[in-house]
Amino acid sequence: MEVSHSCLKSGRIWLILAALALFLVICDARSKASRGVAVPFVFDPKAFCDPPCQHAGLCIRNSTCFCSKGYEGELCQYANCYPKCKNGGECLRPGKCRCLPGYGGKYCHKAICPQGCRNGGSCVAPGICSCPEGWVGGACHKAICRHPCLNGGKCVAPNVCRCRGPYSGAQCREKKVH
Repeated sequence: MEVSHSCLKSGRIWLILAALALFLVICDARSKASRGVAVPFVFDPKAFCDPPCQHAGLCIRNSTCFCSKGYEGELCQYANCYPKCKNGGECLRPGKCRCLPGYGGKYCHKAICPQGCRNGGSCVAPGICSCPEGWVGGACHKAICRHPCLNGGKCVAPNVCRCRGPYSGAQCREKKVH
C-alpha cells in the first residue's frame, strides 16, 4: 500500500502537536505537584483506543483516553459543566446547559416565570404559564366556573363558588332564611 507524502507529513504534524500538548500538560501538572512527587503520566505514541476517544481526547495508552478540558469518562464522552447544571438541566458541552421548561440562565439557576405558575401550571416560556383545565391567567391564578357565581359570589376553584352574605348553593343562588 502506498501512502502519499502529504498524509505522512500531516500525520507527523498531528503527532508533534499531540506530543507538544502532552508536554504542556505534564509541565503544568508537575508545576502544581510538590517537589519530589512523580506525576504518573505515560504516553505511548503507538497506543490504540477502540472505540476511539471522543471530543478531542488523546489515546495515551491502549484503551486509555486523556480527556481535553471540559470532558470526562472512559472515552471522554461526557461534557461537564462547572458549576453543575441546576434544576434538572443537562450539560450539553462544557459551560452549556439545556434547561427544563421554566428555568433559564447559563446553569439553569433562574426561574423564567418570575410570577410563578400556580395551581399546577408549568412555565413554558419567559413569563408564560401553561395552565391545567379550569385555571387561566398569567400565573394560572383565576379559576373558571362553567356557570357564573351569582349574588356577589366568587369563583375560587374550577366550578366552585364562594358565596357572600345570606347566599349559598353551587352558584350562590339560594338565600338563607333565618
